[in-house]
Amino acid sequence: MSGQLQEQLLDRANALARVGGDLDLLKEIAALFLDEYPRELDEIRTALASGDAHTLERSAHGLKGAVANFGARPAVDAAFQLEQLGRAGKLEQVPVFLAELERALACLHAELSAIQ
Repeated sequence: MSGQLQEQLLDRANALARVGGDLDLLKEIAALFLDEYPRELDEIRTALASGDAHTLERSAHGLKGAVANFGARPAVDAAFQLEQLGRAGKLEQVPVFLAELERALACLHAELSAIQ
């Protein structure tokens, strides 16, 4: 995964296509995401710490949908894995995918912050 993260995560063409080519709208959506995703990530961490598989599944699902808007495949994949682990109640495997998600989100954060 870390090799993938050296490549750009943001699929700018895909993200722009999702907003009809409106760069200002993409910037606005990116700003909203940057404000909101830390809360979702905290919910995932809290769910893991408390053993709450349902909340883990729900929060990972929401975050997966949000990062998909930016075509950030590594983040989508990690969030999907977390969602599936929550659904199956396999919390012991969560830390590996949570670390992948955190790395992917850190890279995506930098890219979204730099949209011009």
